[in-house]
This record gives sequence, structure tokens and C-alpha cells, in this order.
Amino acid sequence: MKYQTYREYKIADLGWLNQIPNHWEIKRLKYLGDALIGLTYSPDEVVDEGEGVLVLRSSNVQKKQLAYDDNVYVNKKVPSKLVTQTGDILLCARNGSRALIGKNAQIDDHAAGMTFGAFMSIFRSPYNNYLSKVFNSPLFESQSGSFLTATINQLTTGNLNSFEIPLPPEVERKKITNFLDHETAKIDTLIEKQQQLIKLLKEKRQAVISHAVTKGLNSSVPMRDSGVEWLGEMPAHWEVKSLKFVCEFINNKIAIGEKKVIALENIEGWSGKYIKTESSYSGEDVEFKEGDVLFGKLRPYLAKVFFSKESGVAFGDLLVYRPGVSIVGRYCFYQMINETFISIVNSSTYGSKMPRASAEFISDMSILLPPIEEQEKIVAIIDINLNKFDEIESKAKVAINLMQERRTALISAAVTGKIDVRHHTSHPTGSANTIMGDNNEL
Repeated sequence: MKYQTYREYKIADLGWLNQIPNHWEIKRLKYLGDALIGLTYSPDEVVDEGEGVLVLRSSNVQKKQLAYDDNVYVNKKVPSKLVTQTGDILLCARNGSRALIGKNAQIDDHAAGMTFGAFMSIFRSPYNNYLSKVFNSPLFESQSGSFLTATINQLTTGNLNSFEIPLPPEVERKKITNFLDHETAKIDTLIEKQQQLIKLLKEKRQAVISHAVTKGLNSSVPMRDSGVEWLGEMPAHWEVKSLKFVCEFINNKIAIGEKKVIALENIEGWSGKYIKTESSYSGEDVEFKEGDVLFGKLRPYLAKVFFSKESGVAFGDLLVYRPGVSIVGRYCFYQMINETFISIVNSSTYGSKMPRASAEFISDMSILLPPIEEQEKIVAIIDINLNKFDEIESKAKVAINLMQERRTALISAAVTGKIDVRHHTSHPTGSANTIMGDNNEL
């Protein structure tokens, strides 16, 4: 869809934004509201849920929305100005990761009455319904980045107050806000559908692995009780073996040097795919070789399991198992990333804040062992199915990225005056292709 532009523009000196509609103003944020630094608290004041107030931190801002998967509560008197209010904009002001500085979300009714940590800021303003759009535009990201250096990952209240914002008249702000709420909601609906597809594919992935490594490929073969409660029935010609009897537990350490390093952060949970990071490592840790299986013992519910295709060093909370002659390496990997295997290992963990499973427990875990030829067939079938799922998931992720780009471009165009939506008539939700097609018109 092609949007109209304004008839007249005037020069603006806002970095990459060099013009705005003629009747708009440029205002510094300090004239539009208040920037507040969050609550300082000590470890002694941290309490369990229900015993104090929730402190919103960087981990509570995910994909421009509030999330509550990783919460901290404190028992402390909170100054009234540091109590969150509906409409506040919560920002990450300081973080070890430069990329997280400036990420933000708007406080809704549910989050009102909480507080926020000292590494966070709140911007409180009667203009926030509109400013929340500006804060999620490249204009805001550009100004945020201008205050960061190689050694400083911080956005102070002084920095924030100095930001310059293109500001349309009140009636126009409301129209832009309503337009963006409507149009981004349509895009968000399409993104959610793709995310649900990805979630379904992950479930199907686990179902394929679980059935193949516990029941086999031939549903007509005789079955018998495995003798292990959580494994149930298995093909009658299969065996039950402890992991330690089919794999060697490797714990000899070598110097890292220039060798390939695999740490927990390099392993995608539940898939075992390699994730490249910029981290560097030194010292020594456990050596692994091609064909070994690496298993994450820290928070095993994350299912960090990796099948190595080259040699290297397993860093940190990774256990190394070397498959013996009676088990195919990738079949061993699929046994260990099986949802039931992960669940049983996770039930054995010790330590509340950093739960770990012991090597002894994992080595004693029972796995099902078909003949070698059958293991190879099972691996081949699983690989074929997972490759199909990966292809579909890859396309879904591409669609999501395009829609997110479209969303950002639309917000940017509206809040910088590149497009005029004062007389825009909204249309029903279109397909992903329709939404993507609009990009060329922004």
C-alpha cells in the first residue's frame, strides 16, 4: 500500500533525519517528561515471591514487551516516584552488553505498582502513548548509540533528557498512535502465527525423536516391558543398557590454546545446533573428539546436548561421552536429547540457584539399544524428518524477520513524518506476503 506524504517539510538537524513536516516541532525529552533511575538494593533485601515487590530488570524486557520468566523481589521501602505507573516507558540504561542499552517496553496495568532496578530507567510523560512508538524507532536507537563508546555501556538520565524528538500536534499524535496500534497489531498477529508454527515444529521434532529411540521404526514388532518405569515397553529384540556401559566418560583435560571450544552458550537447546559467539576462552578443560557427545549438566532442562563433528575442548559445565562399538554416535545423541531422558536427569539436580546434575547420575541413566544396523536406520529417518522441519522453520524465521523489519519501518516512517496517516483508512489483516509487499512503499 502506498502512503501519502506531507505537502511541506522543513529542515531538521537530527542526525540521519534531515527534514520533518513543516508544522511539527522538535522537543528535547526533558521538556516532555521525567527520566528516573531505578532502585538500589542489596542481596540481603532479596526475598522470595510473595514476600516483597517485584523489581523490573533488563531480563523483564523481551522483544519490546514485558516478560516475567526471570524475576527478583525485594523487601524494601520503595520511594513513591520509583513505583511504576501505567504508561511509563521502562528502559535498559546500563548493561554489560552494549546491544541491550535502550531496549524498552511500556508499563501496562499488570506491571503498575512494581519498581525497577538501578540499571534501568523510567521515562514518565503524558506523551508516552506516542513516545513509546518513537522509543521503538531507528531515530531513538540512533540517538542512544551516539552516547555509547567502546568503554561505556550506559544511558544516563542526562543523555535521555537531551534526546530530540519530532513532535506533531496533539490531534495528529493521537491519529498516528491509533494508526500504528492498528497496523502493528496486524503484523504482530502474523508474527505470532509464524511463532506458533515454529513451536509446533519443535514439538513434532521431539515427538519424532522420542518415538524412534524408544519404540523403533516398525510398529508391528513384538514388544516387551523394558523394566525401567519411565521407558515403558520397548521392541522385544532391543536391550536396556546404562550409558556408562556403552559410552566412555571422558574427563582428561588439555590446554585450550587455538583449539575449537564448545561451551553451553554455543549449543542451541533441544536441537544441538552450534551457535557462534564472540566469547574467547583460555586455560584448560576436557578434550573431545569427532563423534563424541557433549551433555550440559547445568540446568539440564535446557537440553544442551551436542554431537561433535570435529575435535576440541568442552568448556565449563559440559560432560563428554565417547560412544563405544555397540552404539552409533548420533543414535547416542538422540537418546540423550530425548525429552524423557532430559526430564529424568533434570529431576536429579542439586542446587537451587544453579541446578546441576551429577556425572554419576547421568552415566547410570538407562538407554535403549537396538542392533547397530537398526540404530543407523533410526538415525537416518530422524535426520530426514528433522531436516524437513528445519527447512520449514527457516522459512518461518525469514518471514518473521521481514515482518519485524516492516513493523520497524512503518513506525519510523510515521513518527518522523515520512508518511502522512492523518486520513488513512485501515484495511483488514492481509497475508504475510501482502504485509511484506508494503515495504517498498515506505
